[in-house]
Amino acid sequence: MSTFAWAKGHGTENDFVILPDADTRIHGDLDRDFVEALCHRRRGIGADGVLRVVRSTALGVDDGPVWFMDYRNADGSVSEMCGNGIRVFAAYLEREGLIDGEDAVAIGTRDGVKTVAFEEDGTYTVDMGVPTTFGDTKVSVGERAWSAHHIETGNPHAVAFVGDLADAGPLTEEPGYDKGDYPAGVNVEFVVPRGERHVAMRVHERGSGETRSCGTGACAVGVAAALRDGIEPSASGEPATYRVDLPGGSLRITWRPDGRVSMNGPAEIVADGDLAWHGVRMQ
Repeated sequence: MSTFAWAKGHGTENDFVILPDADTRIHGDLDRDFVEALCHRRRGIGADGVLRVVRSTALGVDDGPVWFMDYRNADGSVSEMCGNGIRVFAAYLEREGLIDGEDAVAIGTRDGVKTVAFEEDGTYTVDMGVPTTFGDTKVSVGERAWSAHHIETGNPHAVAFVGDLADAGPLTEEPGYDKGDYPAGVNVEFVVPRGERHVAMRVHERGSGETRSCGTGACAVGVAAALRDGIEPSASGEPATYRVDLPGGSLRITWRPDGRVSMNGPAEIVADGDLAWHGVRMQ
């Protein structure tokens, strides 16, 4: 049996177990079975993923930011980035006094360094970097198939515009997609327009299933919606901001003339505790 500290947080109801482990002395390499069991909603704490709070130097990165977000999906697999997760990660650093009252913090991720700004209204704005677009691909659910935009925003995404969000079905199974386009799997977004620069989406995340929200997915959707509307900020010189509604809330996505995408939204730490773990061993 092992005992360790944990916290729970969410960003637009995309929820995470937070593991403070600055020097990787508690959880080592984060055993995949342990992460999966911890995230299980009946035999663990329950979450869409795990955020380990670790110093960059503990991972052998000596010239990066102080803190690194070691993110794992609910099935224990490693993920490059998590847009909602990084806001929750920043909220935890802020609450714990680990950033000395700064207005913004740089955080290391497997998709490079991300800067999170603390807004006066209590929300968080993340510079998500420059998205990469690869043209069209296809996704399917059962007998139905749609053309989709292949966009990478830290994680790979296939964004499909549909007639109704119910067209995606229950999303209990992974949608079909081109394995050649996505050899490591893909997050699939189903999107409908709601108004001028306003869309709504559902998402099936690789390694987690359907989630209440996906930050990198909302960024991909914002870019795809702009392209669908014939808007390219690098050409117009004007930023394009979209409201993206998700089952767990709304995010504001801005595609800037310099090609970078920013994401604004809430994050909240909702619980803390010490856990005497009786499940699978951590390492």
